[in-house]
Amino acid sequence: MAEKNILAYFKSPEEAEQAAQKLSELGVVDLSIDRISRYSGQGTERMMNTLGGELPSLASTVLDADITNRGAGILLAADVSASGMSDGGQDDITGRDILLTVVVEEPKHHQALHIVEQSGGMQ
Repeated sequence: MAEKNILAYFKSPEEAEQAAQKLSELGVVDLSIDRISRYSGQGTERMMNTLGGELPSLASTVLDADITNRGAGILLAADVSASGMSDGGQDDITGRDILLTVVVEEPKHHQALHIVEQSGGMQ
């Protein structure tokens, strides 16, 4: 039987877990929940002295991003999330950093989409 996938974005892990529980009751082939970010890495693991010059980039401090080189640090520091020069827009996707990935059998696809929407998810 054919399978379909769903990529749904949520504002909190709890919303995604609630949807995952309902989807599991429906019967899924595979399911995972992950936090996503447009910034690479896991952030800095050590304390830095910003006055002593140990600051690789504004983005490493404000966005908790791993900076691989000077150019990447400059580009990431220019992002509205780091610079504070804008609110970043008013789009619906802002704040949805939890990704629920689901694989279901094709006959259950529309029902699974309905569960995701009812749980606050967005495709």
